[in-house]
Amino acid sequence: MSVSFRNLKSFVTAVDASSLSAAAQTLKMAQPALSQQIASLESHFGQKLLQRSNTGVTPTAAGHELYRHARLLLDQLEQAERDVARKGQSIGGTVSVGLATYSTTSILSTPLLKATRERHPDINLFINDNFGLVLSEMVMNGRMDMAIIYAPTQIKGVTLKPLLVEELFLIAPPESPLPDAGDGTIALTALGDLDLLLPGRTHFLRRLIDGAFAQARLTPRVRAEIESAATLREAIQSGLGATILPWALASTFVGAQRPVIRRVVEPSLETTVSLCVSESTPLSDPALAVKDILVGLVRDLVDGEGCVGIRAPNAPVARSPNV
Repeated sequence: MSVSFRNLKSFVTAVDASSLSAAAQTLKMAQPALSQQIASLESHFGQKLLQRSNTGVTPTAAGHELYRHARLLLDQLEQAERDVARKGQSIGGTVSVGLATYSTTSILSTPLLKATRERHPDINLFINDNFGLVLSEMVMNGRMDMAIIYAPTQIKGVTLKPLLVEELFLIAPPESPLPDAGDGTIALTALGDLDLLLPGRTHFLRRLIDGAFAQARLTPRVRAEIESAATLREAIQSGLGATILPWALASTFVGAQRPVIRRVVEPSLETTVSLCVSESTPLSDPALAVKDILVGLVRDLVDGEGCVGIRAPNAPVARSPNV
């Protein structure tokens, strides 16, 4: 007995709905017929796939694994149907892109939307700003076409292309009384007594910062954990604390009250930002078109003079006298 896409779709729908009756309604079929399709899958794989209870159904460990593969297969089938239907027509469809929170590349959202609208008006962009780890999992599971994430090392299930290297800066409230060596830098050891507003502990940048403090045998004075760039910016402007992040956040401050910015040194804090795509699922034509635009925008960002503290992955470190 072979596994049909119909049976896989029924199984995925049942898992998503956590109920056979609800899934049967969604699929517009009788519940006994749905149960028979699930039973056929269980017979084929020789594994129990769904745990049934009075509250509904939940996937077993084997069921979780089948769900992941089934999702990828069904997404590929849907994409194939769309690509075949559009062959010979203008490129169009939905393309999902993730941009890591606080990365310099997060400022590319609007340029990406504009460039895509100009070159491929039939492409509908979905942009997600979230944790790098979550974005890589979404790419791996076929729920997102591509993402720009913090990933200095390879991640199983995805392919990474390094795009740029970011340095981290202390971004403090306006008129903060910070030591100034005249070169726009500040030693990590000078930050031990500062009230800090940092990303949550699961964020890659937070782990990088905590690791640097631990190596210096210091404990950062973290007053709040914030995952929203807008909230963090307002908190700094209100004098509630400082942060340690890429320079791009400082560029979003408006008005006369500019933050105090110092490049963190001794040690310098830097990390690689990479383009993440699925290792097993090829990009559709619309996704390839958006990828080309996105990579070009990043290249322009690195080559331009508007952003501080970024460089190409293999470029030598260039220090500006001040920021």
